[in-house]
Amino acid sequence: MEDVRTRRGADMASDHHLVVAKMKLKLKNIWTTGQTALPRFNIAFLKDADKLNEFKIALNNRFQALQDLLKEEETTMEDEWGGYQRSINSNVSRGSGPIKERRNTKTTNINSRIRAEKIIAQAEYIKVNKQVKESNKANKKKCVEELATTTEKASRVRNMKQLYDTTKKLAEKYSKPERPVKDKEGRPITETQEQRNRWVEYFEGLLNRPAPMNTPNIEAAHTSLPTDVNLPTTEEIRMAIRQIKSGKAAGPGNIPAEALKSNVEVTTNMLHLLFRKIWKEGQVSMDWKEGLLNNISKKGDQSKFENYTTDHL
Repeated sequence: MEDVRTRRGADMASDHHLVVAKMKLKLKNIWTTGQTALPRFNIAFLKDADKLNEFKIALNNRFQALQDLLKEEETTMEDEWGGYQRSINSNVSRGSGPIKERRNTKTTNINSRIRAEKIIAQAEYIKVNKQVKESNKANKKKCVEELATTTEKASRVRNMKQLYDTTKKLAEKYSKPERPVKDKEGRPITETQEQRNRWVEYFEGLLNRPAPMNTPNIEAAHTSLPTDVNLPTTEEIRMAIRQIKSGKAAGPGNIPAEALKSNVEVTTNMLHLLFRKIWKEGQVSMDWKEGLLNNISKKGDQSKFENYTTDHL
């Protein structure tokens, strides 16, 4: 409600007055899914040698305790995978905690002091208000200069992750909430659950193609290829861990690549025991069968599925 006024009527003998109100309707602009997002860990602490050694010792101790517990009880592959996942994530969370981004870096302590002076001396309101605007302008300029310096340093050392993150902050461009999509008949869908069902239907048709009408006649190979289906060795697992790229988004398990590479020996032993369990039981964890689909919008009508490209994590 922005403004309220009363207007007298033509009846002189009545105490009733017409109330005229000016209201502004604010629509909800954020589409929520009702699910809690996975926390992002601050893995920058692994670059510190002292904290890295503490993390290795804590991870090794947690792994030894978990191994003793698993030896005492009969566990399945799902139990072992859940234990390994919780061990790594709990140590990462204890060492760093989730990332806490500052949403506003422009205001400073001088604004609180100026507001207090404004309450005490209302007569100096115009002067104080001018000081606030100048202070915010100076702080914003200083913040932009610091971000620009950080961007230049990241570009100089070819740190592309930090370069894109600071560039996004400078541009102040953030991902927009998902817009309502349309069904097969072209009618917009507004309900959240119906939108999810439509996305599921779209991806089922996109990823599950029918079998070809004419099966190609491919001759079998004369000799079988030498395919190694034995249990991976510790050296193969160690090499695969070292080849994981850092700075990439984690999968459904939410295990950062930097956490796996921080103590290669412990994670190698973890995965080797887990693979031995998989080879013995002949099944893998349900987390390994899941993936994250990220819809990236292209040009055109955002309510049409053909104007999106999908990235799989």
